[in-house]
Amino acid sequence: MAVSDQFRGTGVAMITPFQKDGEIDFGRLSEHADRLIKRGTGYLVVLGTTAETPTLSGKEKGDVLGCVIEASGNRVPVMAGVGGNDTRAVTEALKSPWLKGVQGILSVSPYYNKPTQEGIYQHFAAIASVSEWPVMLYNVPGRTSSNISAVTCIRLATDFHDTIIGIKEASGDFTQVMDIIGGRPDGFLVVSGDDALTLPMISAGGDGVISVIGNAYPSQMSTMVASALDGSFEKARELHYSLFPMIKAIFREGNPSGVKASMEIQGWIENALRLPLIPVTNPLYEEIARLDAQLRRT
Repeated sequence: MAVSDQFRGTGVAMITPFQKDGEIDFGRLSEHADRLIKRGTGYLVVLGTTAETPTLSGKEKGDVLGCVIEASGNRVPVMAGVGGNDTRAVTEALKSPWLKGVQGILSVSPYYNKPTQEGIYQHFAAIASVSEWPVMLYNVPGRTSSNISAVTCIRLATDFHDTIIGIKEASGDFTQVMDIIGGRPDGFLVVSGDDALTLPMISAGGDGVISVIGNAYPSQMSTMVASALDGSFEKARELHYSLFPMIKAIFREGNPSGVKASMEIQGWIENALRLPLIPVTNPLYEEIARLDAQLRRT
């Protein structure tokens, strides 16, 4: 089995549960990791955007990752988010002892600096040269204000094929996605970074998703992705359209505010976030509760 195969299918970008006082709720974090695994999630992604990672201290990041690794018990791979806009700091972070026990790295394109394509290439080349783990690129121009072009992605995939094993694509540009799929080397994964676009991306040749809604509905999302990858598109479409209204709702006032509301409604966590993020408004909370009731009936 190729190294990249362990990240084909459904990964979940895990939330970080907080108590009402803002402290991390490690008990619920452990329970959440176990729940995701038991409900079909293929791998766990820790310390991504959905985890509110910018608000976590260095020690908290290590503690969160350690908690999830322990809770996973080697049942599924764990991928850690290690990225930033200072290349030297990212390469130093890859030497951190708290990464022991992970099976992969998710690394976002540099944000705020707005580097050129050559700068992006050299950033990830530096990461690939020191990483002990397979690296998945993360392209999310809506947050970084710069795009990893298809040409740059394929160049990185080709030049560092032993280390750079895929891309989480959240550009929303289907022409770009298809350019990558059509030009990628064998074994290079193209994974959706947008829950709503997962099914069409798989139909175009994509390899799965790193999901947000999978925090709240892991069984449905995992089954939808597995069905699509197996070519059972009728079943996949049914699941996609049952989840689609909730997907739109949970992102309306930002991530992870929406998905945390859904998880509180199900009794799994407190609806607590760290500033500058805040809980969703009451009207949206009520809509999410109504949609959740509908999903439970299906």
